[in-house]
Amino acid sequence: MDFIQSGAGFLRLKKRTNRVGIGYSNYMLKKYFNNIGRIHDRKGMSVMRGKDEGDGGRRVSVRPEEAGTRKESFSKKTFLRLITIVSTFGGLLYGYDTGVVNGALPFMSRDDQLGLTPLTQGLVTSTLLLGAAFGAVFGGRLSDRKGRRKTILSVAFIFVIATLGCSMAPNVAAMVTFRMILGLAVGATAVTVPAFLAELSPAEHRGRIVTQNQLMIVSGQLFAYTFNAILANTFGEAGNIWRYMLAIATLPAVILWLGMLIVPESPRWLAAKGKFGKALDVLRRIREEKRAQMEWNEIRQTVEKDAKMKKATLKDLKLPFVRRIIVIGVGIAMIQQLTGVNSIMYYGTEILKKSGFSTGAALIGNIANGLISVLATLTGIALLDRAGRRKMLITGLAGTSTALLLIGIFSITLKNSAALPFLVLGLTVMFLAFQQGGVSPVTWLMQSEIYPIHLRGLAMGISVFCLFITNFLVGLLFPVLFHAIGLSATFFIFTGLGIFSILFVKKFVPETKGRSLEEIEQSFHARKERCFARRKKSTFNRNNQPQHLHHSGMDR
Repeated sequence: MDFIQSGAGFLRLKKRTNRVGIGYSNYMLKKYFNNIGRIHDRKGMSVMRGKDEGDGGRRVSVRPEEAGTRKESFSKKTFLRLITIVSTFGGLLYGYDTGVVNGALPFMSRDDQLGLTPLTQGLVTSTLLLGAAFGAVFGGRLSDRKGRRKTILSVAFIFVIATLGCSMAPNVAAMVTFRMILGLAVGATAVTVPAFLAELSPAEHRGRIVTQNQLMIVSGQLFAYTFNAILANTFGEAGNIWRYMLAIATLPAVILWLGMLIVPESPRWLAAKGKFGKALDVLRRIREEKRAQMEWNEIRQTVEKDAKMKKATLKDLKLPFVRRIIVIGVGIAMIQQLTGVNSIMYYGTEILKKSGFSTGAALIGNIANGLISVLATLTGIALLDRAGRRKMLITGLAGTSTALLLIGIFSITLKNSAALPFLVLGLTVMFLAFQQGGVSPVTWLMQSEIYPIHLRGLAMGISVFCLFITNFLVGLLFPVLFHAIGLSATFFIFTGLGIFSILFVKKFVPETKGRSLEEIEQSFHARKERCFARRKKSTFNRNNQPQHLHHSGMDR
């Protein structure tokens, strides 16, 4: 009933503002949405905010009494859900733009269209990934300077322009250029959206909320495969059907841009810029009052500690504790690609054809892969905040490595067997279940969790840059290896990389389940201080203590 009343109020407001002009109408509509989730008509004590940037020293309410009514709780959860849905349209675009080219290439390659050769097909496919690598670095720095929300708004505009450019490209050069620009938007989105969601999410639900972006990525790929199949079977005789396949992505790009107009900025980014009052305003729109105040105090303490540091630059990478975090983040990012996942997603049809399926059956199997990815991601999201990040990552890597090992073995032992195509399809499904249900969600979640707030954008940019460069190299080298040494040997290489990845995770990757972003950051600081104390103690003992005083077991 409250939701219906809110909708009725919105319609009355819209009708009223339409009579007084567009400018005032937009102002009032934005004001209406900005009030969603706020607490009204509650009494309590007030405290003076500091004269932070953008605050003006005004007074804010701090309510020490009950958490709030059910109506208020519902509206806050609804608003946070709205923020999640809107911002993850960036992930949907990421998935669609990487998946759509799979079905569009055959039509682009026709002589009456772009006349692509094998080389230019590779360029059209891979330039998006190369652009995404640089877009990750650019987007990370931009989000640190201008804010997460403004960065996503800018990226949505780039998506619209680049998508239209690709769909109307008159030649190969134009197509490659616009695919590169589209890649910049994909990379910036891949960095900014997970960070934005992590900074808005409560610690106990952060895994589920942040990995909604991964769900939207695989959903975008599934939509691409599905729309490609529908358009190809319905209008397959029209050579320019690829233009419509690409142009469909304009719609979610416009939705992303419009939606971000009503979404607030990240409270942690606001606090990092000294806008503590505005940060508390945002927290009060998505948290109960007591929780918002507690979280605000925690954020402020962390920001004040970080304020003693200089602005994040590449020089920060020389700090030992920062280097350790970067190694972990980059390692996880590269592991996600070294499983060979995109050899399946980009060349799944060719793999199934090589195993014995017809072209038509292979295309249907490709759609099945997209569907399995979505279902596995949903399962992974449900498990993340229960099972823990490390456990899911190790289990996922063990599953993907086993699936690839078995594909390689059966491709040798059952060559030319009628059962081989179905075994390969079944093991491909197994691979994607472990990859999209374990490895991929944990990868994007931990990228948004482990980095300190003052260098989160820069550090995530570096990690995601390495992820897309690895993605680019896998996509470029897989067909070369596939034709040079065969499917089995290629998958044996990926199996070896998977075993190495498990060892890396066991040795270096920490568990972050159920901890706030501030607690995670403080744990790395604490480790740094413990290491410094041990080195100092060791130096003191060497310089001042006689060696005969050290006995076995004394210094454990």
